[in-house]
Amino acid sequence: MMYSILLVDDEPEILAAWRLILESEGYEVSCASNGAEALACVVAHVPDLIVTDWMMPIMDGAELCRRLKSMPLSVDVPILVHTAVPPPDSDAQYCSACLLKPIGADLFLTTIAQLCAPRC
Repeated sequence: MMYSILLVDDEPEILAAWRLILESEGYEVSCASNGAEALACVVAHVPDLIVTDWMMPIMDGAELCRRLKSMPLSVDVPILVHTAVPPPDSDAQYCSACLLKPIGADLFLTTIAQLCAPRC
């Protein structure tokens, strides 16, 4: 079973690095550079997991998470927030997990594997 992951970050080098790591682990990866792009990607193909930055131009992680949770097609997709600035508690309800940058690949991959695992 190959899981699909949508990576959302406005820093191209972060997208490139994690994409390489995730693809080498056998995940199918697509990328977006802001929340608006990410929403368009989700409408075209609903991923198994969304990994998003919090601070981004055009549409930030908070708005992206709120919109994803308001759309029937993506309401059940887990969201991993990967950010240098932790989201406020009021927004924490929208994401399944939060990892603070910089993070090691081992913890990143372990968290992703847990979130992709079939939910009972």
